[in-house]
Amino acid sequence: MAEVVLFHHVQGLTQGVQDFAAELRGASHTVHVPDLYEGHTFGTLEEGLAYAKKTGFGIVGERGIAAAEALGDALVYAGFSMGVMPAQQLAQTRAGAKGALFFHSCLPVEEFGAWPAGVPVQVHGMEGDPMFADEGDLDAARELVGSVEEAELFLYPGKEHLFADSSLRSYDQAATELLTRRVLDFLDRIN
Repeated sequence: MAEVVLFHHVQGLTQGVQDFAAELRGASHTVHVPDLYEGHTFGTLEEGLAYAKKTGFGIVGERGIAAAEALGDALVYAGFSMGVMPAQQLAQTRAGAKGALFFHSCLPVEEFGAWPAGVPVQVHGMEGDPMFADEGDLDAARELVGSVEEAELFLYPGKEHLFADSSLRSYDQAATELLTRRVLDFLDRIN
């Protein structure tokens, strides 16, 4: 079974992120969910973004890197939106990465150098999500999928950003169930 580090989104380590991790654990995967906000959660994207800016995105990212470094190196790195930043950095720069899962976001590959050979990746987002589709993430995901042998991009109907967090109003149950099946299939293929 796979060992996953799952980084939360800008609203913090919400119950929905914890529930998603529990779903993966229920399929016998080991899942670590570091709290990059040291216990703070926020009711809106705007409040969470204000906290991240005040704390410093660099510091938040460093917390993610440090959390992963305390673990082994044969990890799958996963992130929800803002959490994709440390997940993608680690997947591209830390030796031994087994895979990557990006939800609601994707950065240009060149942000962290080349994509490492043999590291599979999935990117999931809603086709009408303005943050994903209109701010460059979808373009970055398409470029990644076009340049990496084991890469998949899954687009879901709708316009919600954090649709896979069951504790938020943006939650889409049908899309999340499909996303979860695809993620579990991905993790089952990890050696």
